[in-house]
Amino acid sequence: MTAEIIAIPRANLHEQVAQKLRQMLVEGRIPPGAKLNERELCEVLDVSRTPLREAIKMLAAEGLVELLPNRGAIAVSLGEDDIRHTFEVMAGLEGLSGELAAQRITDQELAEIRALHFEMMAAWTRRDLSNYYRLNALIHRAINAAAKNPVLSATYDRVNARLHALRFRSNQDEEKWKTAVKEHEQMVEALAARDAKAMRAVLSAHLQNKLEVVLEQMRAAKPAKKKGTR
Repeated sequence: MTAEIIAIPRANLHEQVAQKLRQMLVEGRIPPGAKLNERELCEVLDVSRTPLREAIKMLAAEGLVELLPNRGAIAVSLGEDDIRHTFEVMAGLEGLSGELAAQRITDQELAEIRALHFEMMAAWTRRDLSNYYRLNALIHRAINAAAKNPVLSATYDRVNARLHALRFRSNQDEEKWKTAVKEHEQMVEALAARDAKAMRAVLSAHLQNKLEVVLEQMRAAKPAKKKGTR
């Protein structure tokens, strides 16, 4: 975290604080397993402890932080099994979203997704990962909304909240990032063709590829065991 002051308007303050904290968690400025230092966060976000604590409760409900008795809050750190299981569920939700969206999307919704895609491609050209991820997430949310199933949308949001940071970091590998961009191009093409089968397939593959990248990164980050240790 930096000491930079981030000004936040007073309206709906705790929700805006939650959004700032969510971004800090996703981008790794608060790493997995780290304790949320209330004094430091109040200074960085220029807020009092009351809206900060309300925001932390919101993130706890989303599964992004864990509240520990008498110890405060820590950023959630998922194990390999948790990651695999969550991505498996998310792949099913993304695939269903894509299939239904291809059947139900309106011309206006398609035009909006195309516009977001063009913006995302511009961010990718600049290698602006922060804006790329923001636009990427908006595209996935727009596809989910085009499915027009509120139960699916609520489930999608709840499960996806656990994966934001991992999905963000998966784009830090240049070759894998190129693959993800190509898959997004295929999504737009499948939506435009109203091809439900192709849309389900590309989204399911997209999530499977994300899982593989995340697991590779996790294993690479583990310290190697010294010889003679058990």
